[in-house]
Amino acid sequence: MPTDHAILFRNRQEAGQALGTALLSLASVHPLVLALPRGGVPVAFEVARMLGAEMDLLFVRKIGSPGREEYGFGAIVDGADPQIVLDDAYVRDAGISAETIGTIVDRQRAEIDRQRRLYAPDRQPVPVTGRVVIVVDDGIATGGTMRAALRAVRKNHPARLVLAVPVAPADSIATLRTECDRIVCLSQPQPFFAVGACYRDFPQVEDADVIRLLAQARDLHPGHMTGGAGSHSVPL
Repeated sequence: MPTDHAILFRNRQEAGQALGTALLSLASVHPLVLALPRGGVPVAFEVARMLGAEMDLLFVRKIGSPGREEYGFGAIVDGADPQIVLDDAYVRDAGISAETIGTIVDRQRAEIDRQRRLYAPDRQPVPVTGRVVIVVDDGIATGGTMRAALRAVRKNHPARLVLAVPVAPADSIATLRTECDRIVCLSQPQPFFAVGACYRDFPQVEDADVIRLLAQARDLHPGHMTGGAGSHSVPL
Protein backbone atom coordinates (compact mmCIF):
# COMPACT_ATOMS: atom_id res chain seq x y z
CA MET A 1 0.00 0.00 0.00
CA PRO A 2 1.55 3.33 -1.00
CA THR A 3 1.88 6.05 1.61
CA ASP A 4 -0.90 8.63 1.65
CA HIS A 5 1.27 11.57 0.61
CA ALA A 6 2.19 9.81 -2.63
CA ILE A 7 -1.32 8.86 -3.70
CA LEU A 8 -2.60 10.78 -6.72
CA PHE A 9 -5.29 8.40 -8.05
CA ARG A 10 -7.61 5.83 -6.52
CA ASN A 11 -7.02 3.41 -9.38
CA ARG A 12 -6.27 3.23 -13.09
CA GLN A 13 -9.88 3.97 -14.00
CA GLU A 14 -9.83 7.28 -12.15
CA ALA A 15 -6.48 8.13 -13.71
CA GLY A 16 -7.89 7.39 -17.16
CA GLN A 17 -10.89 9.60 -16.56
CA ALA A 18 -8.66 12.48 -15.44
CA LEU A 19 -6.46 11.97 -18.49
CA GLY A 20 -9.51 11.84 -20.75
CA THR A 21 -10.69 15.16 -19.38
CA ALA A 22 -7.30 16.70 -20.17
CA LEU A 23 -7.51 15.37 -23.75
CA LEU A 24 -11.11 16.32 -24.57
CA SER A 25 -9.98 18.95 -27.06
CA LEU A 26 -8.83 16.11 -29.34
CA ALA A 27 -12.23 14.40 -29.49
CA SER A 28 -13.22 16.29 -32.64
CA VAL A 29 -10.30 14.87 -34.66
CA HIS A 30 -11.34 11.25 -33.99
CA PRO A 31 -7.99 10.10 -32.61
CA LEU A 32 -6.72 6.56 -32.29
CA VAL A 33 -5.82 5.59 -28.71
CA LEU A 34 -3.03 3.03 -28.42
CA ALA A 35 -2.69 1.25 -25.07
CA LEU A 36 0.45 -0.41 -23.76
CA PRO A 37 -0.68 -3.73 -22.26
CA ARG A 38 -1.36 -4.69 -19.70
CA GLY A 39 -1.30 -1.78 -17.24
CA GLY A 40 -2.09 0.89 -19.80
CA VAL A 41 -5.29 -0.75 -21.02
CA PRO A 42 -7.69 0.35 -18.22
CA VAL A 43 -6.33 3.90 -18.48
CA ALA A 44 -6.56 3.99 -22.27
CA PHE A 45 -10.08 2.55 -22.24
CA GLU A 46 -11.35 5.48 -20.17
CA VAL A 47 -9.56 7.94 -22.47
CA ALA A 48 -11.07 6.31 -25.57
CA ARG A 49 -14.53 6.20 -23.99
CA MET A 50 -14.47 9.88 -23.07
CA LEU A 51 -13.14 10.96 -26.48
CA GLY A 52 -15.40 8.62 -28.46
CA ALA A 53 -12.22 7.23 -29.98
CA GLU A 54 -11.05 3.88 -31.31
CA MET A 55 -8.70 1.90 -29.07
CA ASP A 56 -6.02 -0.55 -30.11
CA LEU A 57 -3.05 -2.26 -28.48
CA LEU A 58 0.61 -1.42 -28.96
CA PHE A 59 2.67 -4.41 -27.87
CA VAL A 60 5.88 -3.33 -26.19
CA ARG A 61 7.98 -5.06 -23.54
CA LYS A 62 10.67 -3.72 -21.25
CA ILE A 63 14.16 -5.20 -21.48
CA GLY A 64 15.10 -5.48 -17.82
CA SER A 65 18.58 -5.52 -16.35
CA PRO A 66 19.74 -8.99 -15.21
CA GLY A 67 19.06 -9.29 -11.48
CA ARG A 68 17.20 -5.96 -11.52
CA GLU A 69 14.30 -6.70 -13.81
CA GLU A 70 12.40 -3.62 -12.64
CA TYR A 71 15.13 -1.41 -14.15
CA GLY A 72 14.62 -1.23 -17.88
CA PHE A 73 17.65 -0.51 -20.05
CA GLY A 74 15.67 -0.90 -23.26
CA ALA A 75 12.47 -2.11 -24.84
CA ILE A 76 11.15 -4.08 -27.80
CA VAL A 77 8.09 -3.16 -29.85
CA ASP A 78 6.24 -5.80 -31.85
CA GLY A 79 6.34 -5.72 -35.63
CA ALA A 80 7.49 -7.49 -38.76
CA ASP A 81 10.93 -6.04 -37.98
CA PRO A 82 10.74 -5.44 -34.22
CA GLN A 83 11.91 -2.07 -32.96
CA ILE A 84 14.54 -2.49 -30.23
CA VAL A 85 15.81 0.51 -28.28
CA LEU A 86 18.71 0.12 -25.84
CA ASP A 87 20.47 2.42 -23.39
CA ASP A 88 23.91 1.84 -24.88
CA ALA A 89 25.71 3.67 -22.08
CA TYR A 90 24.06 1.49 -19.44
CA VAL A 91 24.79 -1.69 -21.40
CA ARG A 92 28.45 -0.70 -21.65
CA ASP A 93 28.82 0.37 -18.02
CA ALA A 94 27.00 -2.69 -16.67
CA GLY A 95 28.95 -5.05 -18.91
CA ILE A 96 25.86 -6.74 -20.32
CA SER A 97 26.83 -9.06 -23.15
CA ALA A 98 25.12 -9.29 -26.53
CA GLU A 99 24.27 -12.90 -25.71
CA THR A 100 22.48 -11.87 -22.51
CA ILE A 101 20.57 -9.16 -24.35
CA GLY A 102 19.56 -11.66 -27.02
CA THR A 103 18.23 -14.06 -24.39
CA ILE A 104 16.16 -11.34 -22.74
CA VAL A 105 14.84 -10.11 -26.09
CA ASP A 106 13.80 -13.64 -27.09
CA ARG A 107 11.92 -14.04 -23.81
CA GLN A 108 10.08 -10.76 -24.27
CA ARG A 109 9.24 -11.60 -27.89
CA ALA A 110 7.68 -14.83 -26.66
CA GLU A 111 5.52 -12.89 -24.20
CA ILE A 112 4.43 -10.48 -26.95
CA ASP A 113 3.48 -13.45 -29.14
CA ARG A 114 1.48 -14.94 -26.26
CA GLN A 115 -0.38 -11.67 -25.66
CA ARG A 116 -1.11 -11.15 -29.33
CA ARG A 117 -2.55 -14.65 -29.75
CA LEU A 118 -4.64 -14.29 -26.61
CA TYR A 119 -5.91 -10.73 -26.93
CA ALA A 120 -6.46 -10.30 -30.64
CA PRO A 121 -6.11 -13.45 -32.73
CA ASP A 122 -6.59 -13.02 -36.49
CA ARG A 123 -7.22 -9.29 -36.21
CA GLN A 124 -5.43 -6.59 -38.14
CA PRO A 125 -4.08 -3.49 -36.41
CA VAL A 126 -5.81 -0.17 -36.94
CA PRO A 127 -3.64 1.89 -39.36
CA VAL A 128 -1.96 4.94 -37.82
CA THR A 129 -0.86 6.71 -41.01
CA GLY A 130 -2.43 10.15 -41.19
CA ARG A 131 -4.20 9.74 -37.84
CA VAL A 132 -3.87 11.65 -34.61
CA VAL A 133 -2.51 8.93 -32.32
CA ILE A 134 -2.53 9.02 -28.52
CA VAL A 135 -0.19 6.54 -26.83
CA VAL A 136 -1.31 5.75 -23.27
CA ASP A 137 0.20 3.92 -20.30
CA ASP A 138 -0.54 3.96 -16.57
CA GLY A 139 2.71 5.80 -15.88
CA ILE A 140 6.36 6.12 -16.81
CA ALA A 141 9.44 5.36 -14.74
CA THR A 142 12.68 5.54 -16.75
CA GLY A 143 10.99 6.17 -20.12
CA GLY A 144 12.86 3.52 -22.09
CA THR A 145 9.77 1.46 -22.87
CA MET A 146 7.77 4.48 -23.94
CA ARG A 147 10.63 5.78 -26.10
CA ALA A 148 10.62 2.54 -28.08
CA ALA A 149 6.84 2.68 -28.42
CA LEU A 150 6.81 6.26 -29.69
CA ARG A 151 9.59 5.64 -32.20
CA ALA A 152 7.77 2.63 -33.59
CA VAL A 153 4.55 4.56 -34.06
CA ARG A 154 6.36 7.57 -35.54
CA LYS A 155 7.83 5.38 -38.30
CA ASN A 156 4.28 4.78 -39.54
CA HIS A 157 3.69 8.52 -40.15
CA PRO A 158 0.81 9.56 -37.89
CA ALA A 159 -0.49 13.08 -38.53
CA ARG A 160 0.23 13.89 -34.89
CA LEU A 161 1.66 11.80 -32.06
CA VAL A 162 0.59 12.46 -28.49
CA LEU A 163 1.96 10.82 -25.35
CA ALA A 164 -0.56 10.70 -22.48
CA VAL A 165 0.18 9.34 -19.00
CA PRO A 166 -1.17 10.10 -15.54
CA VAL A 167 2.22 10.30 -13.84
CA ALA A 168 5.94 10.31 -14.60
CA PRO A 169 9.16 11.83 -13.25
CA ALA A 170 10.10 15.16 -14.79
CA ASP A 171 13.45 13.97 -16.11
CA SER A 172 11.84 11.09 -18.01
CA ILE A 173 9.28 13.43 -19.56
CA ALA A 174 12.10 15.76 -20.62
CA THR A 175 13.86 12.96 -22.50
CA LEU A 176 10.68 12.07 -24.40
CA ARG A 177 9.76 15.51 -25.70
CA THR A 178 11.60 15.02 -28.99
CA GLU A 179 9.87 11.67 -29.59
CA CYS A 180 6.35 13.07 -30.05
CA ASP A 181 4.39 16.21 -30.86
CA ARG A 182 2.72 16.70 -27.50
CA ILE A 183 2.93 15.29 -23.98
CA VAL A 184 0.06 15.27 -21.51
CA CYS A 185 1.27 14.19 -18.07
CA LEU A 186 -1.03 15.00 -15.17
CA SER A 187 1.59 14.86 -12.43
CA GLN A 188 5.38 14.87 -12.17
CA PRO A 189 5.99 14.24 -8.46
CA GLN A 190 9.31 15.03 -6.83
CA PRO A 191 10.78 12.87 -5.51
CA PHE A 192 9.47 10.07 -7.72
CA PHE A 193 9.58 6.55 -6.27
CA ALA A 194 7.49 4.29 -8.52
CA VAL A 195 4.38 4.42 -10.68
CA GLY A 196 2.49 2.12 -8.31
CA ALA A 197 3.19 4.42 -5.36
CA CYS A 198 0.96 7.06 -6.99
CA TYR A 199 -2.13 4.82 -6.89
CA ARG A 200 -4.15 3.68 -3.89
CA ASP A 201 -5.17 0.49 -5.69
CA PHE A 202 -2.63 -0.79 -8.21
CA PRO A 203 -3.33 -4.48 -8.80
CA GLN A 204 -1.79 -6.40 -11.65
CA VAL A 205 -3.97 -6.14 -14.74
CA GLU A 206 -4.89 -9.67 -15.74
CA ASP A 207 -5.29 -11.07 -19.25
CA ALA A 208 -9.03 -11.38 -18.62
CA ASP A 209 -9.21 -7.65 -17.85
CA VAL A 210 -7.54 -6.78 -21.15
CA ILE A 211 -9.86 -9.06 -23.12
CA ARG A 212 -12.93 -7.61 -21.38
CA LEU A 213 -11.93 -4.00 -22.03
CA LEU A 214 -11.10 -4.72 -25.66
CA ALA A 215 -14.58 -6.21 -26.09
CA GLN A 216 -16.11 -3.10 -24.52
CA ALA A 217 -14.02 -0.88 -26.81
CA ARG A 218 -15.28 -2.87 -29.78
CA ASP A 219 -18.87 -2.33 -28.67
CA LEU A 220 -18.26 1.43 -28.55
CA HIS A 221 -17.08 1.38 -32.19
CA PRO A 222 -18.69 -1.60 -33.92
CA GLY A 223 -18.39 0.01 -37.34
CA HIS A 224 -14.70 0.79 -36.99
CA MET A 225 -13.51 -2.41 -35.34
CA THR A 226 -14.89 -5.13 -37.54
CA GLY A 227 -14.15 -8.44 -35.90
CA GLY A 228 -13.15 -6.82 -32.62
CA ALA A 229 -10.49 -4.56 -31.23
CA GLY A 230 -7.18 -5.11 -32.92
CA SER A 231 -3.60 -5.59 -31.85
CA HIS A 232 -1.09 -3.05 -33.03
CA SER A 233 1.75 -5.13 -34.37
CA VAL A 234 3.51 -2.14 -35.85
CA PRO A 235 4.73 -2.90 -39.42
CA LEU A 236 8.16 -1.37 -39.04
